[in-house]
Formats: sequence, structure tokens, C-alpha cells
Amino acid sequence: MAGSAEKARHWQYAELPGVDLLRARYVEKVFVRHTHENFVIAAIADGVEVFHHGGTDQYAGPGTLALVNPDTPHTGRAGVPEGWRYGAVYPSPELVAEIAAETTTIRGTPGFTSPVLDDPYAVNLVHQVLRAAEEGNALAADTLLRVAVTRLLRLNGGTLPQRPVRTAGGRIAARARTVLEERMAEPPPLERLAADLGTSPFALLRAFRDAYGMPPHTWLTDARVRRARHLLDAGSAPAEAAVAVGFTDQPHLNRHFTRIVGVPPGAYQRERKNVQDGDGPLLLPSGVWQNRQHSQTRTKETAENPTQPSSETPWESGSPSDCPVSPSG
Repeated sequence: MAGSAEKARHWQYAELPGVDLLRARYVEKVFVRHTHENFVIAAIADGVEVFHHGGTDQYAGPGTLALVNPDTPHTGRAGVPEGWRYGAVYPSPELVAEIAAETTTIRGTPGFTSPVLDDPYAVNLVHQVLRAAEEGNALAADTLLRVAVTRLLRLNGGTLPQRPVRTAGGRIAARARTVLEERMAEPPPLERLAADLGTSPFALLRAFRDAYGMPPHTWLTDARVRRARHLLDAGSAPAEAAVAVGFTDQPHLNRHFTRIVGVPPGAYQRERKNVQDGDGPLLLPSGVWQNRQHSQTRTKETAENPTQPSSETPWESGSPSDCPVSPSG
């Protein structure tokens, strides 16, 4: 399939504060190494996604979830020629911590222990959350989201290890990050940054990569896109946001934003504006979602799940409209 077949909608629902929502179909899309402030809970409907995480490639196919903890570097691409189709929710660390404290025995900072979980029932829950949000059913959306997060934490949750900055290299990396955050629009060259911190360029590169999973220039691009998202959410025009975070112009922002977020900044901002206007469109026509184990898992419900989602595919209802996504390049 051509890249023009790629479609996505990245939005928020006002009744789920702090939670980003996504429906997408990607074929040629390649997500560069990046991080998220929130958790990633991506439910694969069909196809296969491959994402580099924790030093190795992870494969998520139909009936599985790709799970990424906040501030964890990862990538993303198609694992089969037809690409992959999925829905995702991005709950905040604060919300996940609240749910974990109320419904699990996890203590400390909660997170997911494995990046891929085979659980078709949880996959269906995620799609039900998205459909409830699209239909404006706040009670169902909030309930199902909390049930889904509880289930995932019980099946695949644990306490995230703390990473205190103890070594000299770690302290230098943290200081370099602070400089880049403060001088995002006009960062110093690597040699000057290293000299100002009393180290060498290659020593700084090693220390930064060890601390944050990527070199400083990659981290800076990710941080610029993250800050641009906040500016777009606050109402800044894409061209203004581009200059404010240090990109040369809007096309420069467009290219990196699409590679990391999955949609262009203009489409992203329009969907966020629809949260306030209350007239956001539904996404994507699509074929029937064949959940390979759904009929089996409906008999395995537990007391943790008071609301059983219907067996209807979330993408089968409504009158969706498409939001085309430019292929990355």
C-alpha cells in the first residue's frame, strides 16, 4: 500500500483530563527515537508494529499491547508490508499512580514490566475507551480506562526502578540537559557545551547516552517537539511554535513533529481545539477488526472488570471522517 493510506487522529477528550488518545493506520510510517511524558498503551488491531525498546526490537501483533513507560526512549515502524492499525491511550503518570494505589499492591512509582503483553481482552478495552470518548460517553470512557489500566498493572505491573544521579558522568549529563532545556532555541555546539561543563565532547556523549538513552542532539529534537506540543495546546500557531522551540521554520517543525507524534502539527492542533469546541470528528473507516482470541477471553472475566465491552469492533460504528497523515521523509 502507498503511504497515502496512512491515517490518524490524535486528540483529547475533555472528560479524560491528562489523557491523550490516538487512532491510526500506518504503512510506511517510521517513528524516530523519542519519549513520552505519559504512559503509552497501544492496542494493536491488525498488522504488526516493531519498536526498539530496551536495547532490542519488540514485536506487537493483533491482540497484543505495546506498553511504554514515561520518558523511555523507543522507536516504531511496520513489521509487515501492510503496516499496522491500532488505538492508543496515553494516561498521565499521576493518573496511573492514583489507579495503582487504589487497586493494586504496587508501591513506589508504578510502571509496566514488559513492553509487549498478549491480552486481547485488554486490547478490546482500549478500543472501547476510544469509542466511548468519540461518542461523548464520559462515564463509560472514564470507567473503562480505569478498568484497563488496573488490568494491565495487575498482569504486567511493578515498581519502576529509581535512577538516582550518582556518578560524575550522570551529574554532567543532568547539567547538560538543564543547559539544553534553558537554551533550547539556541543550543551551544557540543564542544562548547562540554568545555563549559569541564569535560570532553566524547565523554559528554557517552554520559548523556547512558543517562537518557540517546545523544544530546536527538534528545533536544524530542524535547523541542514536546515543548511545541504544549505551545500548540496553549493556542500558538505552528509557525510561532516552531521558532519558539528552535526549529528554523514551520516545515522543519512539521517534519520532526510528524516523525515523533504521528500527525502534522496543524492536524494535531485542530483536534485539540475540537476538545473545547465539542465537535470533534470521528476517525477512519476501516474493515472488521478480527480479534483472534476475543471470543475465548469473554469467558475469563474477573471481578476487576465490572463493565464488559461489547463484541462490536469500536471502528465499526459511527460516521467517521478521515484525517490524512503525511508520510515521513
